[in-house]
Amino acid sequence: MESLNPATEEVIETFDADDERSVEEKLQQAHETYEEWKQQPIEERQRLISKAGEVLRENKQKYAEIMTKEMGKPISSAVSEVEKCAWVCDYYAEHAGEFLQDERIGTEPGVESYISYEPLGPVLAVMPWNFPFWQVFRFAAPNLTAGNVGLLKHASNVPQCALAIQEVFEEAGYPEGAFTTLLVGSDTVEDVISDDRIAATTLTGSTGAGRSIGENAGKNLKNSVLELGGSDPFVVLPDADIEDAAQTGAQARCINNGQSCIAAKRFVVHDDVYDEFMEKFTEEMESMTIGDPMDEDTDIGPQAREDLMEGLHEQVEDSIEAGASLELGGEPLDREGAYYPPTILTDVPDESPAGEDEMFGPVASVFRVSDTEEAIERANKIRFGLGASIWTQDKTQAKEVAREIESGMVFVNELVKSDPRLPFGGVKDSGYGRELAHHGIHEFVNEKTMWVTDVSDTDEMVE
Repeated sequence: MESLNPATEEVIETFDADDERSVEEKLQQAHETYEEWKQQPIEERQRLISKAGEVLRENKQKYAEIMTKEMGKPISSAVSEVEKCAWVCDYYAEHAGEFLQDERIGTEPGVESYISYEPLGPVLAVMPWNFPFWQVFRFAAPNLTAGNVGLLKHASNVPQCALAIQEVFEEAGYPEGAFTTLLVGSDTVEDVISDDRIAATTLTGSTGAGRSIGENAGKNLKNSVLELGGSDPFVVLPDADIEDAAQTGAQARCINNGQSCIAAKRFVVHDDVYDEFMEKFTEEMESMTIGDPMDEDTDIGPQAREDLMEGLHEQVEDSIEAGASLELGGEPLDREGAYYPPTILTDVPDESPAGEDEMFGPVASVFRVSDTEEAIERANKIRFGLGASIWTQDKTQAKEVAREIESGMVFVNELVKSDPRLPFGGVKDSGYGRELAHHGIHEFVNEKTMWVTDVSDTDEMVE
């Protein structure tokens, strides 16, 4: 299993994958640790997740450099990602006890009835390379604090990140087996899900991977959460602050080198402001600094792998061949590394990759619409439903349009982002279930109904 620097195309380090025996040992260790871990008081679990946040902050530069060297994320973004992981640890250290306390429900006199939130067991997390720390921690922080244990099958191109995350929990003082990395390929996942010791599974990844994981979890009657792809609309209405929309839109499209599920990908712009928006948006996209991801001034680094860049470019070429117009970029950069420039396509046909598929790189598809109703129709005219961004200064209109958008999240006059305080997830082909907030910590717990009759009261009534 190779750790390859996409900016230099150099092999950083090579790791031996876990063999069948090693996987078995790790599964058994997780199973045995769970039996003890679930008995730990919530206060102890909160203390440890708080400590994990401290470990992250103390080592943020080291972990950020691992991310940048392994998948090409600009170093400033990588540092911010580590800090965000510490934030989610802090959040559940503070709120997990509140979220998991018994929920009292009044039923009958002489009866104590309530919901008890209890852990399920070892949970398998299948995670992607694009936010290699954050997407793991937004799973791990709530679920370990709920009393589950975690096994991580990370993307094969970020083994150093996977092992570093395990190190965080070890340094924080978690017992062995509470969080374990499995260095395995995708072909092992089905067997792990099927194992009786695994209670549930979660995936962040492509729609295709989600269908496979969901099918395997379903046939084994195991709970699953799927956070899948997206092609988020960025809707610009006539009264929008165009300068702000254009600047934020470029950031929303190119963040993380354009490799984000919740990146703005389809720009739906009202005819009244289309020309003005395009002028400013193009300027903002052109101004992005492309370069060495270890340089603090770099906005866009390389794509995470050469083959991913080649696939993105093929989507652009196919879209142009189908009738789209190229306004900016559109060719891999002639330099060492998997670099692709900010790219803008207009006049995009519906039946083209830019019109119906997810473009996982800094490529923006721009659509002109004549009114708000057409903007809503265009925003919803796709199989994905992860997030959406709406730009207007009319708050009443913003709320009305937001309710019509088919997505799991809508942000008004802001780019779509994940926040520990808010539930995160999508609808349609963008998956199901929620991460973060109190919703996320409840995905992998047994919501047990408890009915306790006061026997002394019963006896008195009988007498």
